[in-house]
Amino acid sequence: MNAKSELDVLARRSVALPTGTLEVKLADGADELEALLGFAARANAKRGFLFLSKVLGKHWPVKPADMIAVHDRLAATVPAADGPVVFIAMAETAIGLGQGVFEAWLRAHPERDALFIHTTRYRVGSGKLIEFEEAHSHAPRQFLHMPEDPALRALLLAASTLVLVDDEASTGNTFLNLTDACRRLNPGIARVHLATITNFMGAEATSGLSARFGLPVTMGALLSGEYRFTPGDYVAPNTPAQRFDPDADRGASTRFGRLGLRAALPAPEALAARLAGEFAPGVKVAVLGTGEFMHAAMLLGAALERRGVDVRVQSTTRSPILNWGAVGHALTFPDNYGEGIANFIYNIAPGQYDHVLVCHETAPNAPLRELAGLLGARLFHFLSEADVEEVPVR
Repeated sequence: MNAKSELDVLARRSVALPTGTLEVKLADGADELEALLGFAARANAKRGFLFLSKVLGKHWPVKPADMIAVHDRLAATVPAADGPVVFIAMAETAIGLGQGVFEAWLRAHPERDALFIHTTRYRVGSGKLIEFEEAHSHAPRQFLHMPEDPALRALLLAASTLVLVDDEASTGNTFLNLTDACRRLNPGIARVHLATITNFMGAEATSGLSARFGLPVTMGALLSGEYRFTPGDYVAPNTPAQRFDPDADRGASTRFGRLGLRAALPAPEALAARLAGEFAPGVKVAVLGTGEFMHAAMLLGAALERRGVDVRVQSTTRSPILNWGAVGHALTFPDNYGEGIANFIYNIAPGQYDHVLVCHETAPNAPLRELAGLLGARLFHFLSEADVEEVPVR
């Protein structure tokens, strides 16, 4: 088989999932398919498939350096533009990705003004909440907080360029819903850039984004194509995915992106130096984020990696995925944010790593200790970027 024939085979896939049949046709990036994603089955009545990213650090363990390389590549797709730029990352899956892309863009443009903010499924503070919908999600309600800091709010309201970051684009509906919400706040937004690892909207839908959004829209993706999913007979369990209470304090922090940031988060270098000094040479280490709290865990993993530690990063999630395909192992545990929603960690089994470090923003609680017990992990409570306390597990 010649190289062209091999690429043709790579560019078309038909995958028989427990939930139905997924057919994929790739246009760009086919040679990176195996490195970038696998296929998985969602336990979700709205969408029975998942393009499971192998470089996102959510459902699959990833080297920090590989994650940062993806951040750099996606940041490089953002077109040149005048004025402040607002980067918005989509909860929960792409929060770490979006923050990484923002920080990579800042490294390349240190003189520019930019704001990072991520959507969330929790209220923090008492300011204004903007609600929009991610219709196909297991937990469809999302919120954007208006920054409380006057300077950050001014950046949001003065920006002419909006960069929306998610791991995947499949219909564009969520991007459109969020763009409309942002334009109601800031009618001066003149252009939108979508940065995704995969774009499965198809060439026609992608080329029609500007007309659909009503302003110039560009797309930067590492892999693009289109898909068709034919549902099978699988019946997803009817379990709650979201119990939003606007008056409930879920322990989510105001410090890591929900209320806006204009600079990169500092890595916890002192903690990394201490831990690296404790680890024996050659040990395997996993650093886990929890739910929406992802990027600080990646920064800890990267700081350990720079010190020669063999480390992988990933995160817990509220998304129910079947143990099939790209998911080889699944653990279930209670929600450390207190909504009463089942949480999961995929592709990490007890005993797989010599050390497991769980990074969390919520106060120590029984669900976190249960997770630590399942994985023999240590708990690290991030009170701020620099103030991290290790929590006794017992």
